[in-house]
Amino acid sequence: MRYRFGIDIDGTVTSPTSLIPHINKQFNSELTLDDIKEYDLTSALPHLEPGEFYSWFREAESTIYASSPVSENAKSILNQWKEQYELFYISARGENVMDITFEWFKKHAIAYDHIELIGTHKKIETAKRHNVDLFFEDKHDNAVEISEELDIPVILFNTPYNQDPVPDKVIRVYNWLEAEQWVDKEFGVQSALTTQNK
Repeated sequence: MRYRFGIDIDGTVTSPTSLIPHINKQFNSELTLDDIKEYDLTSALPHLEPGEFYSWFREAESTIYASSPVSENAKSILNQWKEQYELFYISARGENVMDITFEWFKKHAIAYDHIELIGTHKKIETAKRHNVDLFFEDKHDNAVEISEELDIPVILFNTPYNQDPVPDKVIRVYNWLEAEQWVDKEFGVQSALTTQNK
C-alpha cells in the first residue's frame, strides 16, 4: 500500500504570489504578499465596489491559472514523491478550468495520479472519499477542518493570510523543503517498511 497525499493547487503547488501581479495591473494597486492578511483578497482592496473583484476574477481566472508560477522546489519534490506516494490534487477551482489545469501540469512536467477540481473550498468529503493519508493546504480553515474531521496530519504552507493558531495535527512549514523533511521523517520509514514487506 502506497500512502496517498491530498494536495491543494493554488498557493501550495503554485506560488502564493500568483494572483498579485494580475490584481495590481487590473486595479492599479501595489500590493505585495505581506499586504494579504486574509484569504478573502477583497479585504486588501477595500475601495472596490461589491462584486467588482469577483466579476473580474471570473473573466481573468483562465489567464491567471495558465501563467501561475510553480512554488520553489515543489516540482522536484513532487516528482520525486511520485515514485513512493500517490499524488491526488484536490482544488477549489471549478471544472471550467479543467483543461487549463491539466495543460499547466503538463507544461511544467509535474507528476500526478489524479486531479479533481471540486468548485468549492469544502474539501473534506473529497479527501475522505479518496482516503488520503496527508493533506497539503494554504487555507487556514481548510487545514484545520480536514485535520480534525479526518484525523490526519495537514501540512500548512505559511503565508501572511493564514496566521491564526493551528491544532497539533496541522504542521506549519515555510517552504517545500521543510515539507519534504517532515514527510521523510513521518512517512519515509513507514513507506520503506511497506515496500520491503511487499
